[in-house]
Amino acid sequence: MLFQTLSKLYKDELLEKVLPFWLNCSQDKEYGGYFTCLNRDGSVFDTDKFIWLQGREVWMFAMLYNKVEKRQEWLDCAIQGGEFLKKYGHDGNLNWYFSLDRQGNPLVEPYNIFSYTFATMAFGQLSIATGNPEYAQIAKQTFDIILQKMNNPKGKWNKLHPGTRGLKGFSLPMIICNLALEIEPLLDEQFLLQTVETCIHEVMDVFYRPELGGIIVENIGSNNQLVDCFEGRQVTPGHAIEAMWFIMDLGKRLNRPDLIEKAKDITLTMLDFGWDKEYDGIYYFMDYKGYPPQQLEWDQKLWWVHIESLISTLKGYQLTGDKRCLDWFYRLHDYVWTHFKDPEYPEWYGYLNRRGEVLLPLKGGKWKGCFHVPRGLYQCWMILEDLAKKE
Repeated sequence: MLFQTLSKLYKDELLEKVLPFWLNCSQDKEYGGYFTCLNRDGSVFDTDKFIWLQGREVWMFAMLYNKVEKRQEWLDCAIQGGEFLKKYGHDGNLNWYFSLDRQGNPLVEPYNIFSYTFATMAFGQLSIATGNPEYAQIAKQTFDIILQKMNNPKGKWNKLHPGTRGLKGFSLPMIICNLALEIEPLLDEQFLLQTVETCIHEVMDVFYRPELGGIIVENIGSNNQLVDCFEGRQVTPGHAIEAMWFIMDLGKRLNRPDLIEKAKDITLTMLDFGWDKEYDGIYYFMDYKGYPPQQLEWDQKLWWVHIESLISTLKGYQLTGDKRCLDWFYRLHDYVWTHFKDPEYPEWYGYLNRRGEVLLPLKGGKWKGCFHVPRGLYQCWMILEDLAKKE
């Protein structure tokens, strides 16, 4: 398929189907914020509000307003969500709750660091969209709190007994690689570069394990050693592949082609490692020794895993010209558009079984919101448009 045709496909899906779905179905016009628990047709099946998904939707509409088109309805949608978050999302000291009820009363304490990361992203983009210094301040202060929490993200809610088996997770340094670039205009350049270098080192030197064939593990010992237990053997292919397009963006920003090349190679390795050779698609969780994973949903095929892989393969091809990335992109494109796209209603399915059949018909829930599908469509549209110009 020509890049021009593909570019239009991704653009139209984003602007004409996916975004109108969230604009029309998710906004809580009475209390503010967003409903994310949406049935296949967009009707609401649960009214609880999850902070990280609220932040993601604020970010999404503010980012598109900033980068695609100054549509008032997008800005209005982002601002009303931001105001709801500002008022109800934290304890008064920018410790962000995990979830609220519909009216904004806290339900679950601030144990989850990703409530903080997506609040930072949300208010960062919102400050750019509005010029409101209060939003910028919230983003900067929350980012500072995240950095303070790096060594113990869950704080007093950490369930692990101290001193026995210290593990650190891949997801936080991975997300900061993206987050730092997201709020770059708000940060001192020296501070930004220092933060980014630390996270690049963690992702590309610590969690990346050449001795395991060049894969990335999800958890590592506190002394950066492999740990032979369920968590220590865990591989999450989608996480690793998503992180690689963050690293490619950083490689471009820092003018480091070596970093881009390594990220591209890891993407290809992880795809080969994580691909289901029998039914196609990418496994959710794996054990690098081949033992049974602890997660019972290990063999499910998830929307975000495949959409993030579309971005990484396409970006890998755009930045390095490696034809293997383009071959993988086409393979993933066929799988994604065949299995995740709902032929009747807008937005995409999130959860398939191993065979690629729809497991849950929901369009949004506690973990799926207005984020991976629209962000992936946007990213692929932009890259394909660039490739089409060079075609």
